[in-house]
Amino acid sequence: MTQIIDGKQISKQIKDELKDKVSKYKSEGTEISMAVIMVGNDPASAVYVNNKKKACEYIGIRSLSYELPEETTEAELLELIDKLNNDPSVNGILVQLPVPKHIDDNKIIRAISPLKDVDGFHTQNVGSLCIGEKGFVSCTPAGIIQLLKRSGIEIAGKECVVIGRSNIVGKPMALLLLQENATVTVCHSKTKDLKEVTKRADILVVAIGKPKMITSEYVKDGAVVIDVGIHRNENNQLCGDVDYDDVYEKCSYITPVPGGVGPMTIAMLMNNCVESVALQMSE
Repeated sequence: MTQIIDGKQISKQIKDELKDKVSKYKSEGTEISMAVIMVGNDPASAVYVNNKKKACEYIGIRSLSYELPEETTEAELLELIDKLNNDPSVNGILVQLPVPKHIDDNKIIRAISPLKDVDGFHTQNVGSLCIGEKGFVSCTPAGIIQLLKRSGIEIAGKECVVIGRSNIVGKPMALLLLQENATVTVCHSKTKDLKEVTKRADILVVAIGKPKMITSEYVKDGAVVIDVGIHRNENNQLCGDVDYDDVYEKCSYITPVPGGVGPMTIAMLMNNCVESVALQMSE
């Protein structure tokens, strides 16, 4: 019997735990705040930013919103980041990606203080993850680890396959699974015999960016399937990288789209913001 991993429910558990932590910090006189910067008016970004603000409000984190016009220059954005880096009342800084084409997103990511980089994208935080030191971890992969652990799924000793090698999901996902003592294979567009590789996976994490690409032919009987993708199909309904209906019967566990990985990304962003307080105090 296939079990659906409910990301909404698990993310609410995490947010409720964080709410208690934030309340404790407040009682000790510490208010946690996060600055969210959006440049331009990309509709998908606006939805994400709004969801982040709602999560801040629910947990008790003060949300500082900077909605900048499309024509904002790179220099102006860097100046704002510098100001927020130097503001001791700001714990986390997030620049919603993508930024307009005239701004170098890598330069923006590197400009955020590693101690305030709640997205976990700064090279220093990525480096810390590589060598197992403390730092912020990219929110989607961190959320997937929580989905697995809180669903009672054993990771140690399992064969895990990650499809996708992006800096935001694929690479950090592989590193986090390694930290949990899994045996990890990373697949990508140049992988030969992809089906043969994915059919070995006890845990299959799909972040390939192609709607419904992964069918039952790619999946071993009883595998755990985590779908990171999010798209709109021809009927304007949300779907993932996995053909959910086709794969469902073959899995032991599967994440739906929507309601699987998505809510966890925001929960872990909030977690990073709360964790930032202790990190900043220890500096």
